[in-house]
Amino acid sequence: MTISPTIVQTLQAAVDRQRLIDTAVQLIAAPSPTGRAEKACDALAQILIADGFSVERPTGGHDRAPAVVARLRSSNPGRMGRVLQFNGHLDTVHLPFVPPQVEGNRITGSGASDMKGGIAAAVEALRILRDTKTLAPGSVLLTAHDLHEAPWGAGQQLDQLIRDGYLGDGVLLPEPLCDCLPVVGRGGATWKVTIRRPGPPVHEVMRPMDEPSVIAAGAELVRRLGHLGDQLAAKSDPIAGTETVFVGQIHSGEIFNQYPQECWLEGTRRWLPGTGRPEVEKEFRALLSDLERETQTTVQADFRFIRDDFRLDLQDPLVEAFQQAYEAVSGQRLAVGPKPFMDDGNSFWGLARRPAITHGPHAGGQHTVNEWASIDDLARLALVYALTAVAYCA
Repeated sequence: MTISPTIVQTLQAAVDRQRLIDTAVQLIAAPSPTGRAEKACDALAQILIADGFSVERPTGGHDRAPAVVARLRSSNPGRMGRVLQFNGHLDTVHLPFVPPQVEGNRITGSGASDMKGGIAAAVEALRILRDTKTLAPGSVLLTAHDLHEAPWGAGQQLDQLIRDGYLGDGVLLPEPLCDCLPVVGRGGATWKVTIRRPGPPVHEVMRPMDEPSVIAAGAELVRRLGHLGDQLAAKSDPIAGTETVFVGQIHSGEIFNQYPQECWLEGTRRWLPGTGRPEVEKEFRALLSDLERETQTTVQADFRFIRDDFRLDLQDPLVEAFQQAYEAVSGQRLAVGPKPFMDDGNSFWGLARRPAITHGPHAGGQHTVNEWASIDDLARLALVYALTAVAYCA
């Protein structure tokens, strides 16, 4: 369906800026660290119910903070169409809570950028579609949940919602990425390796000469991972870049002259489409097995899968609908690019092969105590989402 200027004008006139701000403020005001996002989930449910929407609260295996689900069905029930899903996470990283504040064209506070501001825009899109009755065929499914942010969550709740059928034909995700249309992204896992020797920690002059050095073994692991990284660099995508293995932490000992019993390292492993999780983990554990044998230490690893890789087919109808909507609002189409982070789109693609577009507001401060989002751009986002629904669901 081609988006007409009349529909653009109708929907744009229906965007209620103050209502959008109020929704964002209420969501931000509810502290919601990952794993404990029940206050924000309840706040969103109450907002939707007060707006007249019917709300479901499936647990998705996370009873503490049941997810929030709302639906907007066609204004013409006799016409069938696609289902467009607006999906977002209500949890925030574990940092000190910052309450919401409106400062000119910015709204600040915990989750303002990542991603309660974007969810508020998606809710506003749902309202203006309802108020204008412009969603002739098809329907919109809104889902919001906890357990997104790693390492405290790994998408478990959303994954279960997908398995339970809370799933549209295409998905829009209001993560704070607005300068490109991401078409490819890497999968990722975190890992923690612990290296131990048999004896207890002792003064370095009393160290048993027949026991291995865990620090030396840790250094050897860093060297071998560096070599693996060099090999992975050969696996490259022109948009997403290369596969990587990264060491972010290494710790051992309690004081400068202690011969420690344990050394542990933590980092990440990221891979491109075409490299599966089992292959990645098998390769990593084989490297550790060789290290254990050759250093005569005990090596244990926690390899934690976060998200699979991601692709977006540019020929999918969702892409054309979104680009029409974006162009109608911004005057031009959005250039394609990489997805620099893992998000829920990786899960929709990996588990259900659903096209998912990450597009959110102009915002910043993600994973800091200085989050902000542009209110003007939240209003733009609500309009783009509503227009995409009109075009896609038809």
